[in-house]
Amino acid sequence: MNVIVLDCGNYIRLLVEGRVDTNTSAKFQQEVLSAFQRKRDVVADFLNVSAISGAGFRALLIGQKTAVSKGGTFRLANVFGLTKNVQELSGFNRILPLEQKVDCDLF
Repeated sequence: MNVIVLDCGNYIRLLVEGRVDTNTSAKFQQEVLSAFQRKRDVVADFLNVSAISGAGFRALLIGQKTAVSKGGTFRLANVFGLTKNVQELSGFNRILPLEQKVDCDLF
């Protein structure tokens, strides 16, 4: 898994690539918490995420709790395919908002 961090002015955008699973969730969680040290609002862009496990969902939940404690927001963008289906079936999309598009680009 790889994470690219973009400062989009009012929020941090995390471009996540690969699998968010038992082996990578600690790194993902650290990136999320580091982003919240810089801004109150964070978007995790899952366009290039191929899979997420229970450990990955735990990291997302910690991100959401951090956002609430800071009076900010934590959102997911570009969640498609199996990852989206798992989130909808588990009801996780009611805890963490899913967005289709974010405006801050790489360039």
